[in-house]
Amino acid sequence: MAATRSIANSAPVSILAYCASSILMTVTNKMVLSHFAFNMNFLLLSIQAMVAIVLLRVFKRVDLISFRKLDKEEARKWFPISLALVAMIYTGSKSLQFLSIPVYTIFKNLTIILIAYGEVLWFGSEVTPVMLLSFAFMVLSSMIAGWSDITSFVPRNPAALIQFNIGYVWISCNCLSSAVYVLYMRKRIKYFNFRDFDTVYYNNIVSLPVLLALSFCLEGWTTGELSRTFSPDVRSALVVAAVLSGVSSFLISYGSAWCVRCTSSTTYSMVGALNKLPVAASGILFLGDPATAGNIIGIFLGFIAGLLYSYSKTKLVQDNHALTNESSLSKAARSADDVLELSVSTSHQNKNAGLPLYNPNPDGKTAD
Repeated sequence: MAATRSIANSAPVSILAYCASSILMTVTNKMVLSHFAFNMNFLLLSIQAMVAIVLLRVFKRVDLISFRKLDKEEARKWFPISLALVAMIYTGSKSLQFLSIPVYTIFKNLTIILIAYGEVLWFGSEVTPVMLLSFAFMVLSSMIAGWSDITSFVPRNPAALIQFNIGYVWISCNCLSSAVYVLYMRKRIKYFNFRDFDTVYYNNIVSLPVLLALSFCLEGWTTGELSRTFSPDVRSALVVAAVLSGVSSFLISYGSAWCVRCTSSTTYSMVGALNKLPVAASGILFLGDPATAGNIIGIFLGFIAGLLYSYSKTKLVQDNHALTNESSLSKAARSADDVLELSVSTSHQNKNAGLPLYNPNPDGKTAD
């Protein structure tokens, strides 16, 4: 029991779990979407949501996590956030379908820029010079990776070229939808007072009906697309891969909360920046994505950009915290001075209250 409690509170184990789940989710999603030529993205997202809900309930049953029960009114108000999440995950899955993992990972960095300037507009945040430098590295890494990807692509026909360009359209939509989701959720999360697994549970259970409806209406269930996708020769492997994708999507949610609890938000931010390198490398190692010079340079520059942004964000939080503490101390000092001044004034008045109305003259005569 003590050993289990020690592991549950271990910072290194939580960091490794978060990194492993992130790599597992990216690789399994890419494998399902590309290796099996899986075109039913909404169905895949539905499977992920169902697996996440089941695992949440199992983990709650064994007292590993806790989350609030579903409330219809809260679910109704949470619905727009779930729609934004569906848009983010769907565009991400379509991006992975057409782009290699290194290129996808590098371009995802551009989301940070959109979120940063969204926070400036919505929450009055500031962009520091170090942040601007990290943004420059992000844009440069994306340009290098994109140029390398384009120059290494030799289209066999015009349709292949169109399909190639669609990947960049999807990743652009994904960056925009990701920024909208993060900013809108941050704006509303305090209103709901949700904790980590409340958010995970509501996101999955509210979005599941929408995903199933979209899959049924748009992905050709009635025209034989479902039977073609799950053909007998790949059915077993595809189901296993889809379920594993759902498990990995849940594990990254759990791993994120675990990492933050056992370390700090600063450490979690740094781990997220460092983790981009192994995630990008996983596509080269496991799925045969091309290891071109442009990809490697882009990954490295994106890695540096992530570190710079994480550092600048951490420093900004620390500076704001220090200013808040200094302001609190100044107010406390002023309050102490006011109390002391009031005490002295009151004491002086009390002394004056005990004095006679007149003082006798030294010669003993009273004044006329």
